[in-house]
Order: sequence, then structure tokens, then C-alpha cells
Amino acid sequence: MVESDQGQDQRGEPRAAAQRIVSIIQQRGHTAYLAGGCVRDRLLGRTPKDYDVATDARPERVRKLFRRTQYVGEAFGVVLVQLWGCWIEVATFRTEWGYADGRHPEYVDFSDAKHDARRRDFTVNGLFEDPIADKIIDFVGGREDLKAGVIRAIGVPDERFGEDYLRMLRAVRFAASLDFTIERRTAAAIRKHATKLNIISRERTGQEVATMLTGPRPAAAAKLLQRFALDEPALGDPHSTTTLPTLSKLKPGCEYPTPLCAWAIDRYLMPHVAGKAQPLPALAKRIDNWLGKDLAALLRRWRKALCLSNDHRDAMRATLSLLPTALDWARLPVAQRKRLLAQPMWPGTRALLHALKLHGAAAFVRRLEREAQPLEDEGVAPKPLVNGDDLIRMGRKPGPSFSRLLCLAYDAQLEGRVRTRHQALRLLKQLS
Repeated sequence: MVESDQGQDQRGEPRAAAQRIVSIIQQRGHTAYLAGGCVRDRLLGRTPKDYDVATDARPERVRKLFRRTQYVGEAFGVVLVQLWGCWIEVATFRTEWGYADGRHPEYVDFSDAKHDARRRDFTVNGLFEDPIADKIIDFVGGREDLKAGVIRAIGVPDERFGEDYLRMLRAVRFAASLDFTIERRTAAAIRKHATKLNIISRERTGQEVATMLTGPRPAAAAKLLQRFALDEPALGDPHSTTTLPTLSKLKPGCEYPTPLCAWAIDRYLMPHVAGKAQPLPALAKRIDNWLGKDLAALLRRWRKALCLSNDHRDAMRATLSLLPTALDWARLPVAQRKRLLAQPMWPGTRALLHALKLHGAAAFVRRLEREAQPLEDEGVAPKPLVNGDDLIRMGRKPGPSFSRLLCLAYDAQLEGRVRTRHQALRLLKQLS
């Protein structure tokens, strides 16, 4: 074992750790490179999220070279190595064949760097870097495609996607996040095999869609999914060619349920209202009718298709359900405005309002923000001055009227009509 504890000043630096792992493996007579996405991102001037190492050293050899290791894919020759506080994936060069289930290889054999590169999905992901020699190793034309901004399947696209149909979603994700185009033959193969996405587990499909919609260009990803008819197998919905005005204007960085809501609005609501001048109250009513009629079924389909968590499903429901109330802002009393602003899902609804491209929406949102600011400054969710125990002490028996009375008292507090506990108790007595 040649691992050294030197480099403590580089703890938590994954590139330094990965480079040290490469150095140690090379010093023992093996080939070792940085591989895949970390090479791609560095060449693009981006900070990689993680680092992978590829080597001709067999897994058992890798485990002998480092103190802290564990198998994460023994059959595929993948070992996790912990060094300087970082976990780095170290994989033995391999070839794969026999993808009977459209996802996992039936046979794996250890190989060399050239064959390992050719088994990978896209040319931009098939690059290696020797950080010791400061050299890029490119067997598949990945550097040229990086410069050209192209996502291209390695080898024959039909074969690459036939090996793993999830790669179709990965092509979309890379193209959207990197602002690249998808090469013609690769795009044709995606269209040809789009329906095969149903073979992939819903969980993996959902993970890819979640990564796309929370990435830097969610609308671009959704447009590509619709362009290649991947939206049907991904969402469990009929294929749509609708434009995406709401999702396109949604600011990146929203929590996952929010872009899902924007996409749902564009697919199911906007085709019926876009470009039509409607008073906002009428629009609020139309949205309310749409939600009451279609929302439950939509959430069931998307939850199943995308393997959404209960929390994400409930967040979608709450975010969309607040829209009609928000669009009726002008008629809301102060108490209801504060209750709206205090809702946990209000940030998502607020983001949707800013993204809606509807008649009068921009002026409405400016007014809402102008009038909401002083309410938020003074506090929209103060602790209630009275509670059910106060009603019991007044001789009231617990029942349905409790909630009504406490709501009335809290509304008065929110509107500033009562400011002290004494005033709130006196109001309760009057209401009783």
C-alpha cells in the first residue's frame, strides 16, 4: 500500500484527491486517467460536481493500494476510494455487451482505455485526462464536438440507445444544460426509439426529468422532450407540441415542483387562454375550473410516471391551487392577503405569476409586489393572540364553531384591529 496521508491541506478538494489517486496508481505501473464528465466540464471552463478515475488496474488491485475503499459495483469493476475527505469512484476499463433489458449489460469484460471510451454514451463524455502529464486523451472525437457544441452518440446511435434507453433522456439533459445541439443521426435515433423509454424504470426516468427541470435551462429540456416525443413516455400523457411560454419565463433555480407546475400550465391551460384578453378575475375562474376538473388526475399520472414523492405531489397541488386566490388579489382583504403570503408554497406560486405571459399579467404582478412588500415587512404570520384554551375558559364547548371564532379573531389581528391579547379576548367574548 502506497497511499500517503500527506496533503491534509487539500482535504475536501476532490480534484486534488482524484489527481493523487491517479498518481498513486500510475506509480505502481498502471494506466490511470480522470474520466468522463469531470474532463468535459473542465474543458468547458466549468467546475465539475464530482471526479471519476478510470484505470487498467483490477478492482482487487485498487483496493490493495488504498486504505479506505468499498465496492459499489463489483461486477462492473467499480470501487469507491476515500482520500483526503473525498470519495472518488475508480473504475476498471471495461467493455459491455448483451443488453437484453435495454438498460443493463449481461456481460462485462475488463479492457483498455480505447475500448472503455467506445462503450460510453456521447463523445463529450468519452474523454480522458492524464493530470500528471497534463494531457487529454480522446479516442472518440469529443474535443471537436465540445468546440462545436454538439451532443453526438459514440459509434452507431441505434446501438448506443439500444444498450440503454435512458441515454435518450441524458442526451436531452446534456443538450439543454450545455446549450448544445443534438447531432442529426443521434436525434433521428432518439425519435426512432422514443417509445422504448417505457422500458426504463419510472424512478430513473423521474430522476432525469427532475435534474433537467432544476437545471439551468428547464424550458429547453422540456422543448426537446416534446420535440422528440419523449414527453409521452416520460409523463404518461399524450404527446404535445404546445409552446412553453410560462416555463420559458420561469427563472432557473426553482424547487422541482414549480417548473413541473409551469409545464402543466403550458400543456393544459395556456393553449386555451394564450393571446386572449381576459379580465384577471375571469382568468382566475378559468384556472380554478381547470384545477377542479383536471388537477387530481394530472397529479396521479405524473406522480406515477415520474415517481414523484408525496411531498412533491402535494407541493404541486398547493402551488397551483393558490393561483386563483392570487389572481383575485385586488379583491382580497388584508387578512386574506397575509394568509396567502404566509402559505409555504407561496414562493412557487409567486414565481409562476411572474412567468405567466397573459393579458394584463405584468401590470398585475407589479401591483401585487408593490402592495405585498409592506405586508411582508410588518409580518404576515404573527403568533395568534388567543387560542382554543381561551374559548374553553370562557365556557365554550369544543366544536366546529371553535375554528370559525379563532379565524375571525386572527383576521382581526392580521388587519390590526386587535393588537393585544386583552383586545383579542374582548373580541372573542363579543363574537361568542
